[in-house]
Amino acid sequence: MLRRSAELKLAMAQDAAPVLAIVGACERAIRAGNKLIFCGNGGSAADAQHLATEMVIRLRGSVVRDSWPAMTLALDTSALTAVVNDFGAEQMFARPLKGLGKPGDVLFGITTSGRSANVVAALKLAREMGIATVGLLGGDGGPALAWCDHALVVPDTDTARIQECHITLGHAVLTLLEDRLA
Repeated sequence: MLRRSAELKLAMAQDAAPVLAIVGACERAIRAGNKLIFCGNGGSAADAQHLATEMVIRLRGSVVRDSWPAMTLALDTSALTAVVNDFGAEQMFARPLKGLGKPGDVLFGITTSGRSANVVAALKLAREMGIATVGLLGGDGGPALAWCDHALVVPDTDTARIQECHITLGHAVLTLLEDRLA
């Protein structure tokens, strides 16, 4: 388990270009006064919350910086249950994104399979709204990959190993972003 996790992370580290492209998109958004928005289900919802918090509070205690605008669409239980009741689970993230997102923002869709219909719907809507789209995906990227301007696809099907890589990749993006903006 630990070896496989390390092997996947080493494989993802072979090409820094996708990570740097995501950092660039996030930097442009923050400098322009826009925000980062995160969404995902289950453990990926926890990762979305974790990464948004790192932006709003800070990632590293040694870095003195302002709070940066970020949020997760998977936090407000009243909104989530209302949208599922009124519009269906597929619209769980797209519906609030429509009201909270704006052109120039960046949406991170996190899905270990790349097949989460509600994440795919949010990525699709984000594209239509002029919001840059980033996928933290697994396997072959699934249908979500088609709606991502930038994607980090962990080449595995084990949910736990993919989630371990997603949080590591998220931390890499945010570390580089702090280095550029702080």
